[in-house]
Amino acid sequence: MAESHSLDSELPLETAGKVLCRAREAAGLSLAQIAEQTKIPERHLLAIEQDNFGALPARTYAVGFSRSYARALGLDEAEIVRLVRTELDGSVPEPTPRAATFEPGDPARIPSSAFAWLAGILAVGVIVAGFFFWRSYYAPAAELPPIAAETPTPAPVAAPAASAPASTGQVVFTALEPGVWVKFYDATGQLLQKELAQGESYAVPATASGPMIWTARPQALAITIDGKPVPKLAEKQTTLKDVPVTAAALLARSAAGAAAPASAGATPALAAALQTHRIPHAAPVPAPSPAASAPAAAPPPPASAPEASTVSQ
Repeated sequence: MAESHSLDSELPLETAGKVLCRAREAAGLSLAQIAEQTKIPERHLLAIEQDNFGALPARTYAVGFSRSYARALGLDEAEIVRLVRTELDGSVPEPTPRAATFEPGDPARIPSSAFAWLAGILAVGVIVAGFFFWRSYYAPAAELPPIAAETPTPAPVAAPAASAPASTGQVVFTALEPGVWVKFYDATGQLLQKELAQGESYAVPATASGPMIWTARPQALAITIDGKPVPKLAEKQTTLKDVPVTAAALLARSAAGAAAPASAGATPALAAALQTHRIPHAAPVPAPSPAASAPAAAPPPPASAPEASTVSQ
């Protein structure tokens, strides 16, 4: 018989399952070996050999599994598929697909284990990168390097002066330089934490309960109360923490800073006034020598009194 004859002419009475089973046994292979090679469950291979296509999830599975089975045995895939479709069209109804037991029609398309490992590593990398991004975005203070070379010490909080007027005015901080890091907080928690751009302002909420500031560049922060400027918290770079920023506290700091220069200038003024009263002459008088000052300092002689009495008589 010629080699060009199809399997159908050589084995007119054999089905696709019989052809596959006979070829497998001729090759000395077991169903387990075919299942391992094609990644098709062994129970589905047995159903194909028994022409029990109704046990498969759907028609596409019957065709796809049979094609893979024929390829593994070196048979004509197209001929096996034709036999399977003939049997399906003549005797096997199309079953309803079962979503719970879904299996691919072509096992060759199943991702390899290396691909699965690579996908898992990429997923872990994305999660780790997302965690560090979240941490740097919502907690930048935890990663800030030391700003000053020396160990920062909190500035002493000046006691409110008795003469400082109480005020509930609007306090506004404005950055004079780019990238000024600040943190405002009160008794309830954090109010603001960010790097202010040059010219950017922040108004301390009037409802804040004892608001305070933490910064390392107080010299770069201009302060106003109800639009009127008040002195800065410091004139040089230093770390300030837990410094009250209510209107009353800032006015008290201003009053205390103004009182210090005034008290320092009182002593020279007082000394000048005393010097004026003691020395009425504009030019300095030279000190007399000890020899010349002795007779002048001696009391008048006692005889001068009777002489003055005689003349008057």
